[in-house]
Amino acid sequence: MSPFSNFLHELRLRKRISQTELADLLGCGQSYVSALEVGLKGPPPAEFIAKMISALNLSENDQLRLQEAVAASERKLVLDVDAPPEVYQLVADMKQRLATLHPAQVRMIREILAMKEVLIEAVPVPARRLKRRKREDARM
Repeated sequence: MSPFSNFLHELRLRKRISQTELADLLGCGQSYVSALEVGLKGPPPAEFIAKMISALNLSENDQLRLQEAVAASERKLVLDVDAPPEVYQLVADMKQRLATLHPAQVRMIREILAMKEVLIEAVPVPARRLKRRKREDARM
């Protein structure tokens, strides 16, 4: 299930309302709420999210978590037209193998992607140059 599906299900249970009650509050059908919760549908449009925030009177923390869940649940990827060919090949490779990745592989890929921030934050320490000694300075 997507992060949005998980969040919606958890939120509905926390608010102690049924799918039918949530659907009535949001002006949609119970089957749509069900499809969102099990991940058959992608994240809903911004208008639906705004209606959810209002109808459920979500706290700022829940609103932030909701927005993060929506962003993390996007199913489509759009590449920048100026992306190098290597990026296109990476996306093609991921698309081909995504369904068969082991959870450990997913964790490793995410760790590699997070390295960029670590590398940017790390200030390189300049290498210390060794001075050559003159023959007279060298002890024997």
